[in-house]
Amino acid sequence: MTIQQLEYILAVDRYRHFAKAAEHCHVTQPTLSMMIQKLEDELGVKLFDRSTQPVRPTATGVKIMEQARKVLLQAAQIKDIVSEEAQSLKGSFRLAVLPTIAPYLLPRFLQHIAEQHKELDIRIQEMQTAPTLAALAKGEIDAAIIANEPTEENLRGTRLYYEEFFGYVSRNEPIFKHDIIRTPDISDERLWLLDEGHCFRDQLMRFCQREKVKVHQAAYHMGSLETFMHMVESGFGMTFIPELATLQLCDAQRELVRPFAIPRPTREIYFVTHKDFIRHSLSKILIEHIQEAVPEKMLRLQVGQKIV
Repeated sequence: MTIQQLEYILAVDRYRHFAKAAEHCHVTQPTLSMMIQKLEDELGVKLFDRSTQPVRPTATGVKIMEQARKVLLQAAQIKDIVSEEAQSLKGSFRLAVLPTIAPYLLPRFLQHIAEQHKELDIRIQEMQTAPTLAALAKGEIDAAIIANEPTEENLRGTRLYYEEFFGYVSRNEPIFKHDIIRTPDISDERLWLLDEGHCFRDQLMRFCQREKVKVHQAAYHMGSLETFMHMVESGFGMTFIPELATLQLCDAQRELVRPFAIPRPTREIYFVTHKDFIRHSLSKILIEHIQEAVPEKMLRLQVGQKIV
């Protein structure tokens, strides 16, 4: 049994497809299949049911996958211990970022940190909160930037900054004439919101005391904030955007931005790692670069803001 074989079976478990798993592992499919077959012969059990599409782990295979993840995580920590003792930033670092954070935060610090620390290889993945937390628990990523404090016992979070929500309102909306947004004035029928499962949506729905929205959500699924902003700019409806997004707008776009009335909804952005994470020197550098990249006032909760 080898570390490589464990990596192969976890890749198949992840992709449920031998060819895709081989591509992920940068080997040919025959090589991957042969190595997995050798492991099955050594253990005397079948790890995957190959008669189904997509392939699935057997009942015994599921248990072995769980143990394999623990073994690979501990093996990776051996290298991490060496890197941490040497204060080294070498090696890849897998960072997951929420889709409602990534487009507005990453351009503010990623290039700068790459220029200052050329040995650091940051691999970015955009992921929603639930799969991000699952990936952290499985050791599939090293850290994440999410929009709430982790409550799981196996995770640790460091607050990066506070970020206020703003309305983005088309000129055709009655609310456009108002200087501030009050939640009773928001029309569900003309509101663009992300699909369920996005914490950005969930936080705003709680703040606005709404359980569901109507026409737009039924008519447009899998939208992004950028798509909704373009719809608003074309004169159709309203949406909500995070504070960092407002800093990227041109003058004409800023005319569509409206703050909420007090209390103004605000989210907390956290840097999250597994409790067994070792490379603290690296995470410290990342946190410092991120906090230097956002406006200083966002590092503290402001008067009139309310965490949602």
